[in-house]
Amino acid sequence: MVLDEICSVEDNSQPLRFSEIEDPSPGENEVLIRVSACGVCHTELDEIEGRTPPSFFPIVPGHQIIGRVAAVGKNASRHRLGDRVGVAWIFSACGKCKFCRAGNENLCADFRGTGRDANGGYAEFMTVHEDFCYPIPEEFSDAEAAPLLCAGAIGYRSLRLSNIGDGQSLGLTGFGASAHLVLKMVRHRYPCVAVFVFARSERERKFAMELGAAWAGDTTDTPPHQLDAIIDTTPAWKPVVEALKNLEPGGRLVINAIRKEERDKDTLLSLSYPAHLWLEKEIKSVANVTRQDVNEFLQLAARMKIRPEVEEFALKDANQALIELKAARIHGAKVLRI
Repeated sequence: MVLDEICSVEDNSQPLRFSEIEDPSPGENEVLIRVSACGVCHTELDEIEGRTPPSFFPIVPGHQIIGRVAAVGKNASRHRLGDRVGVAWIFSACGKCKFCRAGNENLCADFRGTGRDANGGYAEFMTVHEDFCYPIPEEFSDAEAAPLLCAGAIGYRSLRLSNIGDGQSLGLTGFGASAHLVLKMVRHRYPCVAVFVFARSERERKFAMELGAAWAGDTTDTPPHQLDAIIDTTPAWKPVVEALKNLEPGGRLVINAIRKEERDKDTLLSLSYPAHLWLEKEIKSVANVTRQDVNEFLQLAARMKIRPEVEEFALKDANQALIELKAARIHGAKVLRI
């Protein structure tokens, strides 16, 4: 599935083109992966609609990739033919700058995103440097493993950045692929943390309660008490304002989104310094992931026996999955089977 140009998904229900392209060949230190599954992420919508535009066209999107090594390039030795591996959002980084040297390769100026700056996993084959793909624990099926590589890994980073402690209260705004995995993580790692979910959809709120949320309400509803931290996974601005209002003094809002849409940006004009920002409240953004995030989360997910809730689509139905994601018709994570 190929993206040829920037377009509005609301105006164009077929932004991706089903196409035959030449199979890639692995270069030096690269592996060729025969893709079996690829998760569908809101970042693909940000790429299609130009908020984080691809580096070139046509491009194959997709960055939650599961497959098997089909060939290895010169000097590649980390993975063997037939190994099951995954590829995440981080396609490469320079490895030399101060951020990379400090383990913060997600902040590297030369960070390249899979499916945005290099062809991704909405295809039968892809290539990647051997250092940027990961062994997949056998506990997971291909479809279950795919969302772990982005929704799970970025959720793991978001939870870590929230500084939440056991016995405190955590809010989750939006309840899609990433947030539902965060809730599962919290219940395992911090059993005394009460999780409060804010979601527009009644279906999402019901799903959150089924997974163990202490409370679920609309984005504009007021929880029973203020919260120590809130993770926002939505593409909108209104949840940011609402979340700040619901934070305890000294609380932290973590925004887990690569971009925000423009449609409700005027909501920011309603910000009140005393109501939303005073008393040492913090706002922290999440930028990409590191390889360490992915590796640590995959091992944690295996120990926890996390089972993401997934809806599967055929590769040729990728546009349908994206339209449903745009319309917030979400129940867990959407995954393409190739």
